[in-house]
Amino acid sequence: MNSDEKIEILKCRDYLVVKSNDLVQKSRFELSLTEQKTIAFICSMIKPIEAIDRVKGVPFQLEYDFKISDYCKVCGIDYNNGKNYIEVKATLKKLRDRSMWLTMPNGSESLVGWLAKVNTDKRYGVAKIKLDEDLVPYLFDLGQKFTQYQLYNILAMKSAFSVRIYELMKSYAFQKTKTFELDELKKLLMVEDVKSYTRFPDFRRKVLEIAEREINELTDITISYETITKGRKVVKIKFDIALKDTMERWQAGMTANERLGELK
Repeated sequence: MNSDEKIEILKCRDYLVVKSNDLVQKSRFELSLTEQKTIAFICSMIKPIEAIDRVKGVPFQLEYDFKISDYCKVCGIDYNNGKNYIEVKATLKKLRDRSMWLTMPNGSESLVGWLAKVNTDKRYGVAKIKLDEDLVPYLFDLGQKFTQYQLYNILAMKSAFSVRIYELMKSYAFQKTKTFELDELKKLLMVEDVKSYTRFPDFRRKVLEIAEREINELTDITISYETITKGRKVVKIKFDIALKDTMERWQAGMTANERLGELK
């Protein structure tokens, strides 16, 4: 990889991922770590529509394409292992097949898809995707009610829960603190019925402690949490959220890029 390619990869990792607060705070979905990173990568490609397109009556762009090798380089995946085309196809298929529950203003839940269409071309190593139209209110023309972060913040994470909790914390960062009912948090993370997370010590060790460490080391915020009990039972989790200063954010970005691997 030459110096121009390295600069381009770092530039792509700085692109903004922007989602509505409702999508972050009120959605319930079960995505693997790779699937969450892929959604963030796709969201980072979304740019404001050109004025000429608006004149033509095109309010937003739903279709995007990318080189699979570029996707791998940005996400820190070995792009020479010979399996990337197959693995990216598998990831995009899962995203095409998956959906999520979104809580509506009236309290009802609506099932929304991620991708409406996927095409790949092995000859050119290109993937083309179309976002589900039901996502339009949650990704475009968001006004002031949105959560945004640079893509690099989540790329070096090893836990899918870290990504999900990071996005939640970013969406509430302006409050500096956020308290969740324990059952509510488990429901948002889609583990309310998973036996391995029933005991709080297991949930703390496998979810909260890992997320706290990865968020504090790799992102633009720091978090800490404390438990609120009723009798001897933990019933709530209170998070404290602080934005890092410029130097701390730069260091986190350096750490993330180092963990993603050397740009060869």
